Formats: sequence, C-alpha cells, structure tokens
Amino acid sequence: MKSITKLASLAVTVFTVTVALAHSSKEILTVFLDENVLVAVPVGTNRVTTISFPSPIDAIDGADFTVDGKTPGQFQLAHAKGSAFLSVRALLPHASANLNIRWNDRTYVFELIESNTPVLSLNMKAMPTPEETGAGRAPAVSPLKLLSLLDKAKAFPLLKSQQPESVADVGFTAYNGKPLVSDFNDYQIQIEQAFRFNTEDTVVFRAAITNETDMALIYQPDSFSIRAGNRLYPQSISDATGAVPPRGNSIVYFAVTGTPDGGRNNLSLKNQFTVLVNRLPPPGHSAPVENVTNGPAQSIHSSKQP
Repeated sequence: MKSITKLASLAVTVFTVTVALAHSSKEILTVFLDENVLVAVPVGTNRVTTISFPSPIDAIDGADFTVDGKTPGQFQLAHAKGSAFLSVRALLPHASANLNIRWNDRTYVFELIESNTPVLSLNMKAMPTPEETGAGRAPAVSPLKLLSLLDKAKAFPLLKSQQPESVADVGFTAYNGKPLVSDFNDYQIQIEQAFRFNTEDTVVFRAAITNETDMALIYQPDSFSIRAGNRLYPQSISDATGAVPPRGNSIVYFAVTGTPDGGRNNLSLKNQFTVLVNRLPPPGHSAPVENVTNGPAQSIHSSKQP
C-alpha cells in the first residue's frame, strides 16, 4: 500500500522533463556543469548536435569517433582547437559511445546515443554561486514532486533509452564492484543505485534488504536516514513496505532532500553512505531498535509538508 504523511493516499505517476535551466524546446537544452554527473545526449544521423562550454575546451577523448567521416567510426566529430564548442553526428543506427571532455581542470563525461529525436544544441553552464540563486537554501520540494522523483528513478533505464533528454541532468551511480553493504548478522542492506536530482537537491536511493532469519524483519518505513561523513540526513520520502519475509528480500527506495537545518546538502554520489533505520521489535517486546543500514526501499512515506 502506498501512503504519504499528511497527504491522502495517492496512486500518481508523474514523469517530468527536468533541465537545469529553462529552455525553449527539447532540442535546445541547458545543463549545469557537474563532473559527477554523466550526461546522456541523443544524437541524430541526419542532424548535427553542438555541445558548448563557457570557455575554450582543454581536451577531448573518445573511442569510435572520426573527424573526416571516412575513417570508420560510430560518430563524426568536429572541433577547432581553442574553441569552446564541438559538433557531433551519428554515423550508424543504434550507435553509442562516451565522450570525455576536459574543461577547467575537470573531466565531464557525455554518453552519446543515436536517436530519431536528437538534441541539436546542448549548452553547458557553470553552477550558479550562492549569491546568484540562493543556493545555500534548500529548494521547496512538494510531496507530489518527491513522488515524481521516485517514479523517475524507478523508470531510469527506460527513460535513458527512450527519452534520454528527460534524464540528461540526473546524476546516477550503480556501485558495481564496490557495493555499500551493512551486515547485521540476521539481515543485510545493500545500496544498489543512487540518483541525484540537483535542481531539487534530492538524492534517491535504491537498496536491497535481505532477511537471513526464519522470522519476518519489521522496521519503521518512514525512519530512513543517511550518514555522510559525520552528518545525518533524514528521509524526505520512502517507498518501503516496513517488512521483509523470513529468508527473503525486499527492494526499497527512499530520498533525502536538503539538510535538517534547511540548507542544501549538495551530496555527491561518491560518498560512502551509511543508512539508519528504526527496526521494530517482534511481538511481545517494546521499544524500537535503531540499526545502521546501507540503502533505500516499497510503501510511500514522506516527512515533507504539502
């Protein structure tokens, strides 16, 4: 059952195209520069896509690119040394390749994907200063917006494949090879994926909870929080059942937005996150047990006010 604190039960699926700045059409996008975010760029075979930076590009690295169109490659690339932009065109159906661009002593990663609906102009813009946008204050994010962010995280593979422009500014990591796991003998929690929505200053986590006992594992589904360094960030919403069957597992989603004092958290997906959740005692016992966990969860609970 899905529910949300101080809001009637809802069954809402909202998919929104989120970009860092306003834009006139989906073919022309503006995205904030963030070296921790992989930017998916749909590119056409019969259209040219231009990627622009605020100042001259330092270097470009990529595989399966050709500059003359004659050398075999999946994409054709044009760039004049010392310029602040480059242009690309797909040469094959279903072509895909990553392009790494060095700018201002940082590396920015782009994933180019052949598409029938390409982006024609992608303008990379430097992050605004706190003075410019009040970036020191957390954005106001409604419960419905939080629901839509959970939906977008769940549908991320499909959106990335079919509507890459809608997730172009979403940071994503899948902890492959370096899982974040907490082992508590009778259960484990592993963070599988994390998604950063910078405009909303919100990180959505997907985690797997594994119960290794012969009794159901009961926990408080609206009690998730994460620890990054020495700071704690309580959940803004969760999608969790509150129980894991004996010898079973459960997938959990939850999100954190801003900081407890109303500031921006600006959390990087490179953090070694630890998650806290209140484990409830079995029948006949009292007082919840708080345990450290590493991940997200399935029923929807929000601590945000409508």
